[in-house]
Amino acid sequence: MDLFLPYTPILLEGLWVTLLIYVCSAALMVVFAILAGVVRYDGPAWLRWPMGALVEFMRGTSCFVQLFWCFYALPLLGLTLTPFVTSVVVLGLNVGAFGSEVVRGALEAVPRGQKETARALNYSPSRAFMHILMPQALRIAMRPGANLLVDLLKLTPLTSLVTVSDLTRNAMIMRSQTGSTLVTLLVIFVIYFALASAIYAVMDRLEARLYRRNKASSAPAGLKVTG
Repeated sequence: MDLFLPYTPILLEGLWVTLLIYVCSAALMVVFAILAGVVRYDGPAWLRWPMGALVEFMRGTSCFVQLFWCFYALPLLGLTLTPFVTSVVVLGLNVGAFGSEVVRGALEAVPRGQKETARALNYSPSRAFMHILMPQALRIAMRPGANLLVDLLKLTPLTSLVTVSDLTRNAMIMRSQTGSTLVTLLVIFVIYFALASAIYAVMDRLEARLYRRNKASSAPAGLKVTG
């Protein structure tokens, strides 16, 4: 055990970098998923088509290749991104593209009768969307959204390939200097499993809270907000 204690600071530093990349890319993922999902669900045609093309491109190409292309090819076109920015943008947009389909599917899963009733009661489109459609769609999207957040976490080791000193890269440094593959891989296995479990626990609590809020909230006259 004494052999590995000197490497604790470098592992903690890598863990901090991993968490920072994860939080920033998760924020970008959520924003992009909601924006792209809403646009593809009910956006203007002039915006829906290019957004759809971007989503399909990000979904249809490898995150590995996207990282390499943005980090090594974009400088040839005059645009240089830091390893951190490259990691956040690629991971956020890649997983966010899948999230946009979750958001669009959740919006389409809201019963059509509630949308028609909202129009009959002279709700403005924006009011009906914010108060009727979106709260229900969010709860529908919560579970698959949690899976995507864990998928995002599991993609963060790829950032080591573009020179980011994340947990995996620093762990490999420990492995090369100590010669212990078993202990090194066991450490990062445990850390990633603990992080994924924490994400699921947080999302479970958010889902339960959102469910209780939907149940407790009273629907406007003529509308029934389903739980």
